Amino acid sequence: MTASIVYSLCGMCNTRCPIEIHCDDSGPRWICGNRHTGSGTALCPRGAAGLGLYADDERPQQPLIREGARGEGRWRAVSWDEALDYTVGRLRAIMDAYGPRSLLFSERPGPYSDLSKAFVRGLGSPNHCNHDDACAHNVNQAAYTLTGSGRSQWNYDYKNCRHIVVQGRNLLESLKVGEVNNVLAALDKGCRLTCVDVRPTVTAARATRSLCLRPGTDLAFNLGILHTLITEKLCNAAFVAAYVKDFDALADFVRPYSAVWAAGECGIDAEEITTLARQLAEAAPAVIWHGGWMSTRYAQSFMTCRTAYLINALLGSFGSKGGLILNAGAKDAGRKGLRSFAALYPAPAEPRADGVGWKEPPFAPGSSLLHKAFQAAATGEPYPLKAYIALKHDPLSAMPDPEAQKACLDHFDLLVSLTFSWSDTAWFSDVVLPMPSFVERGSMLQLRSGARPQILMRSPAAAPRHDTRPEWWILGQLGKRLGLPELAFDTLEDLWRFQLEGTDIGLEDFRHGAVSLSETPINPGPVFKTPSGKIEVLFTPWEEAGIPSLRPYVSPARPGPEEFRLIVGRHACHTHSHTQNNPLLHDKLPVNEAWIAPERGQALGLADGDTAVMRAASGYSGQIRVRLVSGMHPEALFMLHGFGHTLPVESRARGLGLGDQHFMSGGLTQEDELAHGLALQAHFVRLTPCDTSAKDN
Repeated sequence: MTASIVYSLCGMCNTRCPIEIHCDDSGPRWICGNRHTGSGTALCPRGAAGLGLYADDERPQQPLIREGARGEGRWRAVSWDEALDYTVGRLRAIMDAYGPRSLLFSERPGPYSDLSKAFVRGLGSPNHCNHDDACAHNVNQAAYTLTGSGRSQWNYDYKNCRHIVVQGRNLLESLKVGEVNNVLAALDKGCRLTCVDVRPTVTAARATRSLCLRPGTDLAFNLGILHTLITEKLCNAAFVAAYVKDFDALADFVRPYSAVWAAGECGIDAEEITTLARQLAEAAPAVIWHGGWMSTRYAQSFMTCRTAYLINALLGSFGSKGGLILNAGAKDAGRKGLRSFAALYPAPAEPRADGVGWKEPPFAPGSSLLHKAFQAAATGEPYPLKAYIALKHDPLSAMPDPEAQKACLDHFDLLVSLTFSWSDTAWFSDVVLPMPSFVERGSMLQLRSGARPQILMRSPAAAPRHDTRPEWWILGQLGKRLGLPELAFDTLEDLWRFQLEGTDIGLEDFRHGAVSLSETPINPGPVFKTPSGKIEVLFTPWEEAGIPSLRPYVSPARPGPEEFRLIVGRHACHTHSHTQNNPLLHDKLPVNEAWIAPERGQALGLADGDTAVMRAASGYSGQIRVRLVSGMHPEALFMLHGFGHTLPVESRARGLGLGDQHFMSGGLTQEDELAHGLALQAHFVRLTPCDTSAKDN
């Protein structure tokens, strides 16, 4: 029997860890981490279950065109030529009637968005969106308005850190293997870890200090830290003088927000705040206060993220070993980067339908607000949106209030889904263009910036099991039929050669799936891409537009006597809603539960393991098992995101647990007050003991 190893990239989440796919004559047999990348062979449960996705027959297996009503589940299996011709015919008719700007495209982007952006730009539409308004929009804008660089351009040097603070970020269960390994290595060397959350987590279990705050008061906590650093003169004075602009404005702003005040808001002792600030100053500049990840939580999450970065600034962490280091790219390594597809076409002059770039505040380049694009489709303002293509994106599960979303989507004449698994969005589409699993799918080359920038290659380890095609082929064939032949490639190798054109790198150089652009780590130092070259506390474009860079704190609403604030999160076994039906992951975590504090359960007459009815303010309800968890804040009810599947094609996940998005009625208009990312944790629910006469919606 012949054995071989294919070096590739995992596709079970957006981290895309380098992997080895071990094969024999019968096909792929085993997946582990790529031992040549320095992270060892470890892989998270999702990555290890990639073969479950590969073997799963409950995923779309051929192109489908809807026959019944949207969401009814009546499909006609067709050839690729018929599916592509049908899609192109509908697109042409729509663009002829409403113009190219009537096309909306959204995706979970990662490093592979260049080709899709080129497709949308080439057709003449400005409306390319990503999923960030339901994930990292607020933290990205916070980083950009202070440093001129978005959040993904700053790398956390965990391995050399002396004190790490995570706030609503379950760092050790997220699960980014390389990141986790570096955090654990730092802890082994004596690094402190402070975890700030509303519930106990795996990260909290390893933390030096774990603080449970009242939900929604993270900003108050951060303001108390800033006040203490400034009033006790704990700042890195030399760094602040050299690299922080408008420090006096910040000092004036935080003057009312003492540790005692913050403690009253957060429900913890003031001493906890002052002690943490002093310990951070002792460890500075090798300090990391994580800027936030799933930071679309509350109406002031942008300010929470912004104050987190300001804490790093006052401690001198930016550009310092063990702090936040600006990622190096190909140019920093003295090398040429990958050739861009999007650069083939000029940026459309049309305004974006979601208002970014003209109606919304000045945002970081590449920003989008998909929920506002949906609202634009419903109103027809500023112009009609009539065709929507979703690539590996499931907004009906990822964003609030799916019924309100469907009402918006019904204004589109064409809905197309490119997907490797079934999803609520694919089920509601007019055309499903199925993709292979990442085990069967090669992708565009990825330039991954960092201390050692490198180019990564995802290679297929097997022929597709079904009649599926990779996204680069689908977009290329659609583009070719729509007058963009330069986006179509006969082979994956041809696409790679296009990307490598002008570099000194050939396909033969990817022996182990990657080519490093620098043999030694690169630290550009404290480099800020702002007009002043400093961290700018006052973001000039906002100030000139009358938008405050520093908005006063507003105390969040408390739940009523019988209510809980709904808190959502992730688990190491699952990626959003895409993995619950995976045959290797389903049994590990088949259902989600409602976590509440034991004292709240006792008051409601609920014991651990009981089934309760969870009800939203809208009246939507469903049954869920209750878990009484010590350490939960009594105002919070936590549930894992991604459950509550209803599609008949998902036999394993169907009917298990509840989907949090259904309990967020009106959520498409619940936003952060400044950056306008969706506020997913602005909703309240009730729990009552299960009544056998209660009926689920």
